[in-house]
Amino acid sequence: MQVIVVAAKAGADQPWVADAAAELATQTGATAKVVSVDGLELEALATMPRTEYEEAARTSAEAMAERIRAAGVEATAETRPGRVVRGILLYAEEVDADLIVVGASTRSPVAQRLLGDVPLELVQRSRRPVLVVSPSGS
Repeated sequence: MQVIVVAAKAGADQPWVADAAAELATQTGATAKVVSVDGLELEALATMPRTEYEEAARTSAEAMAERIRAAGVEATAETRPGRVVRGILLYAEEVDADLIVVGASTRSPVAQRLLGDVPLELVQRSRRPVLVVSPSGS
């Protein structure tokens, strides 16, 4: 394994995802490439300017990459505009990822039905293996 793509949820702190990716990268000698997608498809329909969404994505990606680097693993951070699942899958193709690591959904079952479930959609649509990581105690 050479490249692990780690999906950072924009605006969220998911240290358990970073820790799992760092441990896996340490065991396999892989590098980690953190990506966060702003989730904004059409700015005209947004409640905030795109810069706010971009900043949330950038902050999450950088924090996750820093935590992975603190564990002694080479890690980069990148942000992308657009739909989350599509953005992660395209990025994984671009960097020829061996694995995609993503945090488990924290939405309620009703919210998942109405708004979608990123980890589940990644598992269903990805041509690459996807590891879904839950926080400890879940």
